[in-house]
Amino acid sequence: MTPAAVWQHAIVTAVRGLTPTVREISLQFPTPVHAAPGAHINVEVVIDGLPDTRSYSVVRSAADGQVVIAVKSVENSRGGSRYMWTLDAGARLKVTAPVSQFEPSYGAPAYLLIAGGIGVTPMLSLARALRRTGAAPRLLYAVRNPEERAYAAELAEVAGDGLHVHVASEGQSIDIPAEIDALPEAGQLYMCGPMGLMDAVRSHWAGVGRDASLLRYENFGSGGRHAPQSFTVHVPRLGVEVQVAPNRSMLDALNEAGVATLFNCRRGECGLCAVDVVGLTGDIDHRDVFFSDEQHKSNRKICTCVSRVVNGDITIEPAWRGDPDLSRPEVLENSEMD
Repeated sequence: MTPAAVWQHAIVTAVRGLTPTVREISLQFPTPVHAAPGAHINVEVVIDGLPDTRSYSVVRSAADGQVVIAVKSVENSRGGSRYMWTLDAGARLKVTAPVSQFEPSYGAPAYLLIAGGIGVTPMLSLARALRRTGAAPRLLYAVRNPEERAYAAELAEVAGDGLHVHVASEGQSIDIPAEIDALPEAGQLYMCGPMGLMDAVRSHWAGVGRDASLLRYENFGSGGRHAPQSFTVHVPRLGVEVQVAPNRSMLDALNEAGVATLFNCRRGECGLCAVDVVGLTGDIDHRDVFFSDEQHKSNRKICTCVSRVVNGDITIEPAWRGDPDLSRPEVLENSEMD
């Protein structure tokens, strides 16, 4: 479980389309808020009548409490983006104040920013912040087709000659090994995007022995290698079997079934929600960035907030021991000695 967030109501003041699949949503908070570079907000969405939480990067903010985010319509979404796309000006939305866990460390000899698709949203604020310090970040932006270049004009204004857009439909891709190898030894790399892109960056970064502390990334757990499927979670010690629907997280399904699970970020970054895997009949679609590639391959742990199982079921051992059944004499006798 996590400390309760301070929720407040914001008003949607404007909605505009940026690309065929990306909408920008302007929110007016009831009080002034500060959004540091790389900040995000949590938003309460409603999926199949049930409340859930999603995180969105802050594109820009103003001192009067206005916060702007962008939401991509995701195929095979668990429902968050579909809900956000139903919003119009005047809608009320439950939100938390901006929090940044992705603010850049200043003073590095060089900065490389890599964005894939909607992962460009935090890069705008990072690039602006770095520019204000006199740095000239190199910003690589990968999109599927020319129509999906969200914030192209703003990026060109902020990054200038440092902006390089790679359009997959035109046969363009980021040469990740070359870009990393060209970065000075003490240079910093920041990235946000689909799992495949981030895996490739992390793999080469580690493979050439780069300092792990100089690689920073943000992930909202929205994408995996497989489309979401329903699966069953077995918890033998507690005698519980939990069905996880395609549009629900394993974390929420466990907590709703009474299997209390610790959590914090809900984005696959902190690792607090991880549980032990003791049995598996399918494959784990690891969507977190907390565990290493080697740990993912071992399938000994799973981050329940974002990761899923495909083509089978999973058996876990959670940290929660369960409440004692005080109706049983032997339990009551032992509990009185605690």
